[in-house]
Amino acid sequence: MSGAAPLSPDALARACADAMWQDDRASQGLGMQIIEIGPGRATLRMTIQPHMVNGHGIAHGGFIFTLADSAFAFACNSHNDRTVAAQGSISFIRPGKLGDVLTARAHEVSRSGRSGIYDVRVTVEDTVIAEFRGHSRSIGGTLVPGGAPEAAR
Repeated sequence: MSGAAPLSPDALARACADAMWQDDRASQGLGMQIIEIGPGRATLRMTIQPHMVNGHGIAHGGFIFTLADSAFAFACNSHNDRTVAAQGSISFIRPGKLGDVLTARAHEVSRSGRSGIYDVRVTVEDTVIAEFRGHSRSIGGTLVPGGAPEAAR
C-alpha cells in the first residue's frame, strides 16, 4: 500500500469490517448481515429463526446479546486497531419473536487510549427490544495491512 493515498475513515472502517467478516463464523452462522459501517459505528441485522426461540416461545436472550455484541465488535474495530470486548451488559426491554428481523445499531460513546465505550440499540422496526453497553480494549495490531490505525479521539 506504499505510495497509495491513505484510506478515508469510511473506507478504512469498511475494509476493517470486510477483513473481520471473512473469519467471523459466529455472525455468519447466525445469518447476520452487515447493513452499515463507519468510523465508530456499525449496523447489523438478523432474523429470529426457529432454533433461536426458547421454551417461552420468544427469542432466546443469548441470541439478542450475540447480535448486539457483533455490532459492538464491528464498531469498535472500525478504526483499524484490533480490539476485543472487556465487558458487556444488556437490558432486555421487550421480547423478540420468531420471524422478527432484529437490527442492532452500535455507536461509539467514548474512545481514549486503549479503552472504548459503545452503546448498541436492538430494535424490531421502531420498537426497542434491548439496550447493550460494551467496553472495549485494544490489543495491538491492525486488521488491514498497511492501513495505519486511525488515531484515538
